[in-house]
Amino acid sequence: MPTTPVAGDVDYRAHGHGYARQRRTDPRLAAWVHGALGDARTILNVGAGAGSYEPEDRYVLAVEPSAAMRAQRPAHLSPAIDAVAEKLPLDDASFDAAMALVTVHQWPDVVRGLRELRRVTRGPVIVLTFDGDALDRWWLADYASEMIAVERRRYPPIGTIVSALGGDCEVHALPIPIDCVDGFSEAFYARPEAFLDAAVRRSQSAWSFVPEAVQARTVARLAADLASGDWDRRHGAWRTRAFFEGSLRGIVARPPR
Repeated sequence: MPTTPVAGDVDYRAHGHGYARQRRTDPRLAAWVHGALGDARTILNVGAGAGSYEPEDRYVLAVEPSAAMRAQRPAHLSPAIDAVAEKLPLDDASFDAAMALVTVHQWPDVVRGLRELRRVTRGPVIVLTFDGDALDRWWLADYASEMIAVERRRYPPIGTIVSALGGDCEVHALPIPIDCVDGFSEAFYARPEAFLDAAVRRSQSAWSFVPEAVQARTVARLAADLASGDWDRRHGAWRTRAFFEGSLRGIVARPPR
């Protein structure tokens, strides 16, 4: 029986419901993204998902290959076109700027996709991603080592991204605020109870690669440690850290002069 191709390495028809609700735009991270875009008036958003972080005061063309994610875009944003990063149906240098936010790990050929972004963009290309070498800097590594291992395999090395984009690249370690509303895993560094909620885990694609039995064991151990107070005895200081500088990276690549 023929099957519908899956966009990226996660089947968002099965795992993408609730992304718009759980993965909301955090205003502090949005300020960084919008600042990095500079004075660009036309912006390409590749791997746009449900539309987080798209500036609403400029023209944005969104590209998203997953129908489940396109369907979650709010009505006030323009519809996304069905295309992939590796083959953008756009002319050379047709946008002032481009952005690819927490998406490059989904692309089958990240180098080709980034070169396509560079081809169609006159100005800066903004990439938001995670550094696989820094994923184990926080307490979750003690509970969910299998999930951390999955993430480390999925995220392309920062050096690979920089090399593919070329030009003048800046790599920024972005601090994550304690009340971050974008529900990626490190956003809950101070709120361990969040990982007991299946809806939170479903909005973090790495969990879809962790066997159900392993995930259940991880959640049960965390729940027990929270109930007994053991988590707070060992990790309680995390609850009051105003920011966490973990693995979140913002890359700004400007074209060669």
